Amino acid sequence: MISKTTLSWLLRILIAVIFIQTLYFKFTAHPDSVHIFSSLGLEPFGRIGLGIAELITSILLLVPRTKIIGLLLSIGIILGAVFSHFLVIGTNVEGDGGTLFCLALVILSACIALLIIYKQETLEFFKKLINR
Repeated sequence: MISKTTLSWLLRILIAVIFIQTLYFKFTAHPDSVHIFSSLGLEPFGRIGLGIAELITSILLLVPRTKIIGLLLSIGIILGAVFSHFLVIGTNVEGDGGTLFCLALVILSACIALLIIYKQETLEFFKKLINR
């Protein structure tokens, strides 16, 4: 049986790797990435800004003291991506066979699992935030 600690590290690494993998497309102005962000009306600043946000989120997620902040940012980023797929760009972007959408669902699933694992820590984070 896999421990919660090992599972949480595997999920955090998985999320970070997927985010970092997509940075190549965002920062090199890959035509598919430009097409997606143009259809959203966010080209070029949204593409670059989201890339920077994903990089920061990946780092925060991998640092034990900031993992809850990274998790919450991951959820925000990925919910935006999922809604963008549903409402604007579709699940099959430029003939990718739905790969980008599937990666978004993988990240969303990993985030939900991490929320369950870190439920108590997340509640404590919000309690401290409210009591300030």
